[in-house]
Amino acid sequence: MKRARNASVQQKADAFLKIAPQFRLGELDTEKPHPKTTELSCLVETDLAQAVSIMKDIDLAAIGSMAAHQDLIQKMKRDMEETLNNNGRVFLVGCGSTGRLSLALEVFWRKLKKGTKYSESVVSFMAGGDTAIIKSIEDFEDYPDFAARQLKELGFRQGDLLIACTEGGETPFVIGAAETALTLSNRKPYFLYCNPDEILMGLTDRTTRTLKNSSIVKINLSVGPMSLSGSTRMQATTVLMYAVGLALLNVFEEVDVKGDIQFLAELIKQTDFSFLQDFILHESELYQDGKFLLYQTHDDLGISILTDTTERAPTFTLHPFENSFVDSHPPSLVYLCLPQAENSREAWQVLLGREPRALGWESYPITDQNYLYGFDFSQAVIEKRTKKVAPAELISFEIKRTRNHFEFNFNQKKHSLKIEGLNLLQQQVLIKIILNTHSTLVMGKLGRYESNLMTWVKASNNKLIDRAARYIDLLLKRKGIELSYADILYYLFEEIEKNYENKSLVLEAVNRICEQEARTRNANMGS
Repeated sequence: MKRARNASVQQKADAFLKIAPQFRLGELDTEKPHPKTTELSCLVETDLAQAVSIMKDIDLAAIGSMAAHQDLIQKMKRDMEETLNNNGRVFLVGCGSTGRLSLALEVFWRKLKKGTKYSESVVSFMAGGDTAIIKSIEDFEDYPDFAARQLKELGFRQGDLLIACTEGGETPFVIGAAETALTLSNRKPYFLYCNPDEILMGLTDRTTRTLKNSSIVKINLSVGPMSLSGSTRMQATTVLMYAVGLALLNVFEEVDVKGDIQFLAELIKQTDFSFLQDFILHESELYQDGKFLLYQTHDDLGISILTDTTERAPTFTLHPFENSFVDSHPPSLVYLCLPQAENSREAWQVLLGREPRALGWESYPITDQNYLYGFDFSQAVIEKRTKKVAPAELISFEIKRTRNHFEFNFNQKKHSLKIEGLNLLQQQVLIKIILNTHSTLVMGKLGRYESNLMTWVKASNNKLIDRAARYIDLLLKRKGIELSYADILYYLFEEIEKNYENKSLVLEAVNRICEQEARTRNANMGS
């Protein structure tokens, strides 16, 4: 398969190849395809009810697996209590999905502790600061030094406790935060992750170093593969949020961790998810008809709905939320509205329960606080979005909570889901699972994955570059084509150079390789 290669592309592929051993993560459980969802893209079209059911079963298994870790969760709770009793603060850190779960937990904490002396005692941050809740800032998660800087700028000090969450257990930013915390506080940081130690040990220098460090308290919440391969926004992030939440949101109170887990698992089991089918079909049809969506909600549901909707962009290569200060930004398929807020500043206050914390780093202009306010979720966004998407139609999808129910109201389609008896954390885990299931299957209806492979993944950092390369390799092998990792990287970077806005890098690379293979075969036959 010889042809002239672009020197610039080759240089980038070679540069990645040199560091690739630190990011080749295909052996991780969280990166592998789930055996129960190998036909997911087909089921979405032929048996949507079965697709919903399988997704629910995988979430149930993940929740149920947490009971085995009740002792460590209780220990984490006691360490949080000791920290708070001694005027320390609890810091929560992650990047991407785990960063958003960290911010969400601070929102829940502030709601529960409003008016108490502990209301400011939890500080969450993610790679890139609060702006990154909308769209992860490229490269940030690959640099542990950035984590150290953010932690110090937030004032982490002696007596503070860090809770670090990483789905895979290998994220450089999160590891950097944990290691920096050791140098600033006498309290041992916690490190929560979702892959087996025996796989992580020796995988990379950083994972081995972390696992061997006895000054870092590890909680391994392995849950196996995700229902959509590599989509750690799903089961991995669910159990991480639930585990940290069980400890954090129950400080100074008695909690039966195992009982809480069993109660929630049974409630999810008994909850009928079949209502999602109509909503999945309706949302996917609206997009296919060229229409746009505005999710409307209130209070602490805002952070959960924002998380699910913004995470669709990198997972399925969609336009991210547009910033109202940048006219050239194309409209995203979906946006969030908090109609009780009159302006952007007020909306961010409602969303986070506090003033946003943007980094304001000169070398990264998008971390500026003013830029952050360009993401406007107030009632003003209704008019802004209507003008932005015109002449296309803007449709509203309301998700609200009454005293005992979640109320779904989507363009005349309505459903009321009972939540009586659920505490705030249990409600949030439930709505997260529902939203993840809904959005993943909507994207399946739009053809945004093949089998259960995230073929539309956006290769925006080193981990995702490797993931895209692995998917190319897997799809090629299914077609009987063997290619070296180095060659695959070249073709991948060739596609990355084209800066597609609405194409799959993985599928484009596979098609190009297949075409080249066919030309080579035909040339050989003719000679």
